[in-house]
Amino acid sequence: MQTNPVIWFEIYVQDMARAKAFYETLLQRTLEKLNTPDTLEGGVELWAFPMDSTAMGASGALVKMEGCGSGGGGTLVYFTCEDCAVEAARAAPAGGSVLKEKFAIGEYGHIALINDTEGNVVGLHSMK
Repeated sequence: MQTNPVIWFEIYVQDMARAKAFYETLLQRTLEKLNTPDTLEGGVELWAFPMDSTAMGASGALVKMEGCGSGGGGTLVYFTCEDCAVEAARAAPAGGSVLKEKFAIGEYGHIALINDTEGNVVGLHSMK
């Protein structure tokens, strides 16, 4: 059986409290602290997005790790939504901003792009 190609994602942050509050407000979900080995040099802090191992899709975490900066890069994570305009509207009140309002991508639904509090661009996807 083939699986979906994405299994995990990490969004690097500089201010964990601020980033955690942003994503919990944006997605209306509570993140869960992950335990990290004491042997990791420089300390790592991870907060995972909710996950159901029997459901489709990938989970991931916010990560604060020395030497791993946030901001622009080549990675774009899309969160699934009922209507991506709803989550996009939560971005600014939560401390982020909307980069591109909801727009159609043909038969594949709609997307919106937002900036989080750490300088990362994040995608929101919905079918309606």
